[in-house]
Amino acid sequence: MSALIERLWELGPTMVGSTPHANEIGMKFVAIDKGRATLSLPYNTALIGDPRSRVIAGGAVTTLLDQACGLAAMAGFDKLGPVATMSLRIDYQRAATPGETIIAEADCYKTTRNIAFIRAVAHDGDPDDPVATAQAVFMVTGPQVDITAADISNAITKGNAS
Repeated sequence: MSALIERLWELGPTMVGSTPHANEIGMKFVAIDKGRATLSLPYNTALIGDPRSRVIAGGAVTTLLDQACGLAAMAGFDKLGPVATMSLRIDYQRAATPGETIIAEADCYKTTRNIAFIRAVAHDGDPDDPVATAQAVFMVTGPQVDITAADISNAITKGNAS
């Protein structure tokens, strides 16, 4: 495993865990790689949008996809720095299955100097039967540091303050 990937695995849980809204809804870090991120949202009755169907609200799915896309964007660059959502398009394709964990898999397929382009899918067990898909663009909003450097806490802190 490269030093970059090792560092991303160290940082991934911190990046998700230090985001208050991710903690509030119960989002979990699953995996990370160069330009890729996977997060999950365990079923939570507090997030139900329709009490009759017991389906998780679309806003929770949007939050999960946005967070996964942001993490994939950060992992898409060679240096670590804060990013912000420029655009996020969500295409809802079906209701999530009540009681099931929703998984978001995001892929940063291109970066420029300050912009990352991401595609993502949210599913509840089968990526070929998505709950929703996303197309996103993120931009760097502050200084970047070498992702393999020992002291990156300032970059993470500044990213969460944005």
